[in-house]
Amino acid sequence: MIPALYLDSEAISGITGSISIACWIIVFTPQLYENFQRQSAEGLSLTFVNLWLAGDIFNVIGAILQDVLPTMIILAVYYTLADIVLLIQCLVYNSRMNTPEAVDPKHLSPATPLLDEEVLQHHQYGALVVPIGDEESQAVVVEPPLPRWKAALYNTLVVTSVVASGVIGWYLSSGSKSSDDGPEEPQTMNFWGQVFGWLCAFFYLGSRVPQLLLNFKRKSCEGISFLFFLFACLGNLSYVVSILAKDMSRQYLLINASWLAGSVGTLFLDFIIFCQFWIYQPDYDEDDSSSCDDDDQCDYE
Repeated sequence: MIPALYLDSEAISGITGSISIACWIIVFTPQLYENFQRQSAEGLSLTFVNLWLAGDIFNVIGAILQDVLPTMIILAVYYTLADIVLLIQCLVYNSRMNTPEAVDPKHLSPATPLLDEEVLQHHQYGALVVPIGDEESQAVVVEPPLPRWKAALYNTLVVTSVVASGVIGWYLSSGSKSSDDGPEEPQTMNFWGQVFGWLCAFFYLGSRVPQLLLNFKRKSCEGISFLFFLFACLGNLSYVVSILAKDMSRQYLLINASWLAGSVGTLFLDFIIFCQFWIYQPDYDEDDSSSCDDDDQCDYE
C-alpha cells in the first residue's frame, strides 16, 4: 500500500535526511572518476584527503559512543572506507607522476601555464606530442572541457537524480514504519561521544584549508570535481535541515552541536571553493575544439 504524504516536521526531517544519505553515498564517485580519467590526482591536496579521513574516523567513534541512528553509523563507516580508496588512488597516481616518464595532461592546459609561453600560444586541443627525453616523445590526448551550458545541464541532471532518489527512498521506507512503535527514547549526553564529535568537526573544518591554499597557489581548480564538492555541500545542508526540523530543544541541539558545527562550517568553506571554481575557470571558446582537424596533430617541436 502506498503511504500517504504528510509534510510535517518529522516528514521534512526524514526527507532531508534521506537526501543527505543519497548525496553522501555518491559524493566520492565524481572525484574518483575524475582522477581515473586524468590518471592523476594532482588537483587534490593530499593533506585535505588525510584530514578528511581523520575526521571520518573520529565521526565513526563519536557516532557509536553517542548512540546516534544506526544508519548514520553505517554511513560513517562507509565514508571512512571511501576515504581510504580515494587516498590509495591519490598515492598511486602521485607515485606515477614522480617518474620521469609521466606526463600530466593538466600541465598541458591553458589554465595552468607550466609550459613555454610560445607553446601555449599555439596549443590547441587534440593530440599533442611532448618530449620526455633526449630522443623520446609521447603523444598525449588533451580533451577540451565541455561548454559551460552543457556542463551546467549535466550537473543539474545528476544532482536532480540523486535528490529524487533520496526523496523516493524516504517515501518508500516511510510506508514500512509501524505507527505502534511509540515515541523514541530521548538521547543522553555522552562525554566521550562529544569529545570525538568535536574532534571530527575540527578535522572536517581543517581539511578544507589545504585545498583552498592549493587552489590559490595553482590559480586553478583543475583536477578536482565540481560535483564532489557540490554533493558534499548538499549533503551537509540537508543534514543540518534534518536535525533542525526534527527537534529544536536545547538538549537535542547540544548533543548534536559538534555535527552541526562541522556541517555548517564546511558549508561556508565549500562556498569559498565554489568561488575559486568561478574565479579560476579557464577562458576558452566553444570553437577551440575544432581548431585542429580530426586527422591532424598539434605537435610540439
